[in-house]
Amino acid sequence: MSDPNNRQMSLFDEKPLDTKLTPSIHEEYTQLVEKLNFYCNQYYDDNASDVSDAEYDALNRRLKEIEKENPEIVDKENSPSFRVGWKATKGVLVKHNVPMLSLQDVFNKEDVYEFVNSVKNDLGDEIEFLVETKIDGLSLALRYENGKLTKAITRGDGITEGEDVTKNAKKINDVVTALLNPVEYIEIRGEVYMTREAFAEVNARCEEEGKKVFANPRNCAAGTLRQIDTRITQERNLSLFIFNIQEVRGREFKTHSEGYEYLKSNDIKVIQTYFTCKTADEVWDAVDRIGKLRGSLEYDIDGAVVKINNLDARKVLGNTIKFPRWAIAYKYPPEEKETILRQIEVNTGRTGRVTPVAIFDPIQLCGTSVSRATLHNQDFIDELEIGIGDTLLVYKSGEIIPKIKSVIKEKRKADWQPYIMPSTCPVCGHVLKREEGAADLKCLNFSCKGTLEGRIVNFVSRDCMNIKGFGREYIRSLIEEGFVESVADIFDLKTRYEELLDKHVFGLKKNTDKILSSIEEATKLQGVDKVLASLGIPNVGKATSKELIRHYKSIDAIMAASVKDLVEVEEIGEVSAQGIFEFFHDAETVAILERLRNAGLSFVQEDNSPDSSILEGKTIVITGTFDTTRDLITEMIERNGGKVSSSVSSKTSFVLAGDSAGSKLTKAKELGIDIIDYPSFMVMLGQ
Repeated sequence: MSDPNNRQMSLFDEKPLDTKLTPSIHEEYTQLVEKLNFYCNQYYDDNASDVSDAEYDALNRRLKEIEKENPEIVDKENSPSFRVGWKATKGVLVKHNVPMLSLQDVFNKEDVYEFVNSVKNDLGDEIEFLVETKIDGLSLALRYENGKLTKAITRGDGITEGEDVTKNAKKINDVVTALLNPVEYIEIRGEVYMTREAFAEVNARCEEEGKKVFANPRNCAAGTLRQIDTRITQERNLSLFIFNIQEVRGREFKTHSEGYEYLKSNDIKVIQTYFTCKTADEVWDAVDRIGKLRGSLEYDIDGAVVKINNLDARKVLGNTIKFPRWAIAYKYPPEEKETILRQIEVNTGRTGRVTPVAIFDPIQLCGTSVSRATLHNQDFIDELEIGIGDTLLVYKSGEIIPKIKSVIKEKRKADWQPYIMPSTCPVCGHVLKREEGAADLKCLNFSCKGTLEGRIVNFVSRDCMNIKGFGREYIRSLIEEGFVESVADIFDLKTRYEELLDKHVFGLKKNTDKILSSIEEATKLQGVDKVLASLGIPNVGKATSKELIRHYKSIDAIMAASVKDLVEVEEIGEVSAQGIFEFFHDAETVAILERLRNAGLSFVQEDNSPDSSILEGKTIVITGTFDTTRDLITEMIERNGGKVSSSVSSKTSFVLAGDSAGSKLTKAKELGIDIIDYPSFMVMLGQ
């Protein structure tokens, strides 16, 4: 091997250019730092993203360009170019034994050849490379001691510490908890991801439950891995590929591929697609081959990783502060094509949200035919200035959902008109509402067929009316066969018993009897707060329903309240108050409510005096995991005169903290709020 200290300049070296600083450059730099930090916070802390990877990469490249050209203005403290990851702020933090560094991104063929040739210049022409898929997920390190999984850690800041997510990691099917061929110690690093099928299922459930859908599988996987409730992790069906052995004791490996074979012998799933290469041409051919697979894989990739196979050679090259010198990541450019917008289809979803969808001439992107893309809302349409007949630029970048990038205005016809969203629901004709501070239009019609399935799903759910056995397939059959046109019709099903049997809506007689019995039981068992929560009022879930009933004692009193009155209720803001008021002043809604009252549902709070006043006047925040359910803990607090809040503030009396308590615990410490554990809580209650 040649002397690495006498090597040519590589991709990893600083290449300052002699450029004169101008005020506009300084302003641009400040704005870039602020914008990129905002996107980083979204990405790492909120598991969300307002920009595509390609957009973020472009902004990041521009930032680095300015920093190289103008070193005097570099803000090392705040610039994301000086960070590896993002500081871990939630959960239990664990120190990294081996840094979880990022990879140097490259974006063209020339940079790939430069990397390969630079390595060969340093280490000799015989050096071997591995080229493998770069999974679009989040990094996870697994530590095994004597063959047993002891710790799973997120990347965090990549250098110092990450979050302990061991309990959730054990719920991932691909995570091996015991090695078949154990060693004294081994730490491996991989990428947690979601298949496109698993991602679609999660988003479908979110939509049905009225929750915000995830933008992409990576965001969903990140949010899932950091959940407090491990059941959520299990049901979302995460996957894992291992791509590196970080550290090992009790065994030696000469090459990366040898390490892969050892991992495979332990039933550990490693990166599936990889190629061994010796020349720059072979490396680029492998990169190209992987790129052509993008559309056929069951998961998203955003690039190809080129890494040195020989592990001793890696040690020779070492690392920069942020990157290993022995690997790069080639990022595939977003695939984009022009097409003609033929029409805009407006759909009312199960939550009442009205979404415009662009219908355009079919185009091929990432191996799939694309003819539709969401336009989100009127704000998005206005921003891009979209009209029917426009030439659109549509792209996909390692994501399953195509996006509209821009309108090619030069190709616009002379009679062009901007598109304006309809003012009424396309399904029921009801006037659409736009909540203050929100971009989406919603249909609030209680009996709109577009929202009916979602409303019924919410109505019969465990946290609402808890009608057992009332599954989604039954709900769809009831709607399709004309048995149910509003939630009130559920309580008339008993009058159509023979018809239900004839059409086999619920199957055999035994099952039909069972479900009808569950409906009857629900009318007697569920309190007025559950009835209120079941109505699907915007921004009124389980907690808000309890607070409203605590304040007003009946649904009738809520119906009679003004917006001004409603705002007086704790945790009810102006937007929520307006939504509640409008809901109860809609004629169709009022008619359905009367039918629910006549069916025997509770509209008035029964005597619900607490068992004791031990917690009277106390506001309690619950965080972390417990051996019992949060619902039971909440019930215990309320039965003893206390109130449960979802957020920590100066009004919080104390925080009840379980295992893996996160940001709420941190905030409580910052505010000097008392923190107690579950055993102490039970002692407080005299149990």
